[in-house]
Amino acid sequence: MNESDLRNDMVKWGRSLFERGLTAGSSGNLSVRLADGYLTTPTNSCLGFLDPARLSRLDSEGRLLSGDAPTKELPLHFAFYEKRPQARAVVHLHSTYATILSCLSDVDPADAIPPVTPYVVMRVGRVPVVAYTRPGSADIRPLIGRIAGAHAAALLQNHGPIVAGNALDAAVFAIEELEEAAKLVVLTRGMAVRMLSPDAISDLDQHFQLK
Repeated sequence: MNESDLRNDMVKWGRSLFERGLTAGSSGNLSVRLADGYLTTPTNSCLGFLDPARLSRLDSEGRLLSGDAPTKELPLHFAFYEKRPQARAVVHLHSTYATILSCLSDVDPADAIPPVTPYVVMRVGRVPVVAYTRPGSADIRPLIGRIAGAHAAALLQNHGPIVAGNALDAAVFAIEELEEAAKLVVLTRGMAVRMLSPDAISDLDQHFQLK
């Protein structure tokens, strides 16, 4: 896919996420890795109203080449790209239910999204909680670096979800699945929920080569 197509895809998926209420106002950000750099959404931009010509074009070192100033969350995105060479896109949202889980003190910090459905296991995997840092702070980079090699997704404490994928659509689908699973977890809190068994998870791993 050429850069023009990727720009149009970022606009398309940004609008889709915004119109379905998965991120509000100017929250959330997208990025795509190119052969010689990156495309990111601009800082303080609304995902529902992106302009393909104004997306931030960065070189391989993260320096702005063209377009508007990039999202302040570059350290967050670059930490995933550094540790996951297979990652071609990163999506960060402030979606409601995943953000709720990121604010709760009693979720499992090693896996905040329990295996309630096969799809959260297949598309997202285990989701650790990363300690709070100020949005945009470079302090997040080593924290993400510790988990990103083994995890394609995380919850940022009191902030929201982030997912890396091998394509932009794959990252979008995964973060949507994460949000749906988080919704199930929140709505069933206090109920006797039947989770997938370790054998079922192992079977999914064998068939879908999970990571």
